Order: sequence, then structure tokens, then C-alpha cells
Amino acid sequence: MNATLHEQFEVLLGQDRFPFGREKVSVRVVAMAELPTRFGEFHIIAFENNHDGKEHVAITKGDVIGARDVPVRLHSECLTGDALGSLRCDCRDQLEAALKAIGQMERGMVLYLRQEGRGIGLTNKIRAYSLQDQGLDTVEANHALGFRDDERDYAVAAQMLQALKIDSVQLMTNNPKKIDQLRQYGIQVSDRIPHIMQPNEHNRFYLQTKAAKSGHMIDFHGKEHLPEQGDRPIVAGMNVSQIGAMFE
Repeated sequence: MNATLHEQFEVLLGQDRFPFGREKVSVRVVAMAELPTRFGEFHIIAFENNHDGKEHVAITKGDVIGARDVPVRLHSECLTGDALGSLRCDCRDQLEAALKAIGQMERGMVLYLRQEGRGIGLTNKIRAYSLQDQGLDTVEANHALGFRDDERDYAVAAQMLQALKIDSVQLMTNNPKKIDQLRQYGIQVSDRIPHIMQPNEHNRFYLQTKAAKSGHMIDFHGKEHLPEQGDRPIVAGMNVSQIGAMFE
């Protein structure tokens, strides 16, 4: 850890963020270390919070503390995808593509959030998988279990950013709810970086459902591209010409 970054971290260590919102969410930076990975050289910052009691982390590249318009990916934990390589979702592809992209940037970060199964938890996610095996789509399965299609919230993520003195980001996402929630919690989203993964035979219907029912900005049907979709996406496993062909 370089001296300047170490000094910045020491200033942040242990400081509570002012409680935010109706639920008085507060976070605290508690640890930081170097994190060399196969995707690049990063630092990892651990946080505590009074909202969900979970250990969320920021995986950072470069000097992000106090920076503006930082490229940021909000990634929710997915044990089956991230660790086990499940093909039922695109979570591992999204995580790896984000780390690869940010690893080549001057600065950026991934916030790794412990919100398994879009916020319903690991056991309920497996229950939802079982219902999908019987013919329900991912949204119908969540509703059958008594959940909304997406139970995640990003209050802690917003406070993590603010704890690092970041108030504006370029968000790597296809999910408009992430943009809306960060803005509600006081983070300026100055730009959106599309983050589209190439589907496989096991997750195509899942991704189509997210686009059709949850409003994710993924184009499967040749519909008109919105202005914020004008930039070329990051697509794991595809070169520039292949990405360009998606828009012809």
C-alpha cells in the first residue's frame, strides 16, 4: 500500500457515516489490504454496518478516495454463480468482466454486496430454482415464495461510497433500479456503462425474463436502443467487431 493511500485510509478507518434515511443506515470502514488477483492489482476494503449486519467489501483500483465519476459495479453475492460456476445465471461472467475492465482502468471499484439470490438468501434461491425446474420463470418463482422479483436495496452501497468520499459514479449496470436507488440515496450517477453478458443455453430465458419483467436494459428483440444504450457494452468473450455486429 503506497504511503498516500495508507494515510487516506487511516483517516477513514473507524469513522461512522452519519445515519441515513428512515432506517438510519450507517457504515464504518474497518480494514483495508492489498489484493493481487488474476484480473489486476486491487485493494480490498471491509465495512461494517448497522443495517443488515453483513460484511460488504469494496474492491478498488487506483486512487478512488474522494474521486468523482468513479466507474463502479454493484455486484450482489451469488455463491452458485461466483464460486461454483453455475450456468443458470450470468453472475460470475458479470463479476469477472467488471474486474477485468476495472483492472485496466486508472481507477474504479466493485462493491461486493452480500445480497444472495437478489436479496432472498441462498436457501430461498435454491427453492426458487426448484420452482423454475417445474416451469416457473425467475420472477414467478420469487412471487410464489412470497417475495418481490428483487428484494435488494442499495442504501448500504450508497453509504459505502460516501464513506470513501465518493458522490458521483459511472455505474456499470443494465438494471435501472440500481441507478434510481443510488440517486435516491444521494449518489449522482453521471453515466451508465452497459454490462451485457453473452447468454448461454441455460440462462437465456432467465435473462429474457429480467429484461421483460424487471426492466433490465438487455435487448433480445431488436427494439429501439435508448440513448443511454448508445455506448458499446462490455461483453465477456466477444471482440470489438462482434460487439458492433449486435447493433447492426
